[in-house]
Amino acid sequence: MGVKLANPNLNVLVMGGDGDMLSIGAGHFVGEGRRNSGINIILYNNSVYGLTKGQAAPTLPLGEKTKSLPRPNILGKINPITLAMASGYSFVARGFSSEIKQLSEMIQRAIKHQGSAVIEVLQPCPTYNDVNTLDWYRQRVYKLEDNKDWNPVVNTQEEDEAKFDKGYRKSLEWGDHIPIGIFYENNTIPSYTKRLSGIVPDYLKYPPALQDVSDKDGYTIVDPIKTFSEKDIE
Repeated sequence: MGVKLANPNLNVLVMGGDGDMLSIGAGHFVGEGRRNSGINIILYNNSVYGLTKGQAAPTLPLGEKTKSLPRPNILGKINPITLAMASGYSFVARGFSSEIKQLSEMIQRAIKHQGSAVIEVLQPCPTYNDVNTLDWYRQRVYKLEDNKDWNPVVNTQEEDEAKFDKGYRKSLEWGDHIPIGIFYENNTIPSYTKRLSGIVPDYLKYPPALQDVSDKDGYTIVDPIKTFSEKDIE
C-alpha cells in the first residue's frame, strides 16, 4: 500500500498465502479493502500452512482433518471472497491453479481495474493436504462466466446492490460445486489515490516518489518553516 500511495502510477501486486493474509494479516487485509487504494492482491489458498508442516490455515473448514493434523480442525473457516466483498474491495475473483488461461485473464483484468483487487487462487498442497487434492477440485469447480446471464460488473450505483448481493450469495457455495471467476467488479467506487487528490490537488501530478527531498549531497531541502505553520510547530 505504501508503494502504491508513494507512486500511484505503478501497478502493485501483492502475493501471499491464506495463512499470513487471513490470520495475522487479516486486519491489514480488511483495512486495504476500506482504502481501495488500487493494489492487486493474489491470495494463494491451499487451506494449510505449507511452509511450517501443514497446520490448519484459516480457510480450512471446521471438522476437516488433513494428514498433518493430529485431530480434526476445531476452528471455523474464513471465506476469502465474502470477507473481501464485505471489506470494500471493488474487484473480487477466484481462480484455480489448474485453469491457467482463466486465471491469467483475471489477473490482467484486475491490473487494469482502478480500485483494489483480490484474486483468491485455489491450489492443492500435495505434501500436507490430502483432502483438497487436484482431482478433488477438478470434480467440483465450475466457471461463473459459463452462465450467459452472469455479469458481475457494476457501472452505475443503481445496480450495485443487486450485483453485490448476487456475487456475495454465489461466493457462499462450497462442497460439491465451487464457483471460480469474477464475483464482483465495481467501477463506480473511487480509489484511495483519487480521493487523496481531492485533498492534495497536485498529488497525482507530483506524488511523493517523484518529489525531491534532498540535494545532490543528501541534505534535506525541506524548509520546516514553509512546510508547517507556526501553530503546527508549536
